[in-house]
Formats: sequence, structure tokens, C-alpha cells
Amino acid sequence: MASTFQLSVVAPDKTVIDELTDTVIAPGVTGYLGVQAQHEPFITQLRVGVLEFRDAGGTMQKVAIAGGFLETDGEHVIVLADAAERSGDIDRARAMAAAERAKQRLQEKSSDLNLDRATAALERAANRIKLAGG
Repeated sequence: MASTFQLSVVAPDKTVIDELTDTVIAPGVTGYLGVQAQHEPFITQLRVGVLEFRDAGGTMQKVAIAGGFLETDGEHVIVLADAAERSGDIDRARAMAAAERAKQRLQEKSSDLNLDRATAALERAANRIKLAGG
């Protein structure tokens, strides 16, 4: 029985992760979930949060996920993310600017404000800031 499996994290603009791992922890819509080798096949929706996985050296790596879907067949885990960034690739200043823009939109409360969209933008920016170290 294999103890590792292939993890692929794909965003619309790039493949963020494509490597072997033995553990994935992902932000499911009903809470965080874990996947290990030979897991029962399933598909689930993801929410904004942090996906963690163990790299070949045994170190837990983190990826900011902005929603999407996760599928596993027990030998592969594929994450189709709305957006995804490794923690080391996050531009903290850009994330801070995005959070500030979202906060301003929410405070203005203009008639053309899409509350759900502005709230989601703030949540995504806050997730990226947190993962980038605060």
C-alpha cells in the first residue's frame, strides 16, 4: 500500500503545486478536512483558507486558497482553486492594499456596492495577509 500520493493545486493562471505528499489538510466549506493515501474517493467544495501539505523533506507547506474544489481517488488529490498562492509567493504589500480597498468599499456603502463581493475580497486578502506573516 502506497503511503504517498500526487497533489496538484491548479489555479486559473498556473499550476501552484504538483508534487508527492503523504498528507493534505484543506479548508472545506463545512470545516477543515484531511486526506492521506488510499483515502476513499470524494469531491468537495473548498472555502477561503489555508491548504497544508507535507513536502518530500517532511516539512509542512502552506498555500492560500480562495475557494474551489478538491477531488481525490485515493492516489491523487486535485485542487481546482479559484486562486492559490504558496505562502512564500504572497506579496504582503499587495495583499494589504487589496484589504484596504475592500474595507473602503464596505465603509462607503454606495448604492452600487456588491456586499457579497466586497466581503469576499476582504476575506481573501485577510487570508493572504495571515499566511504571509501577519
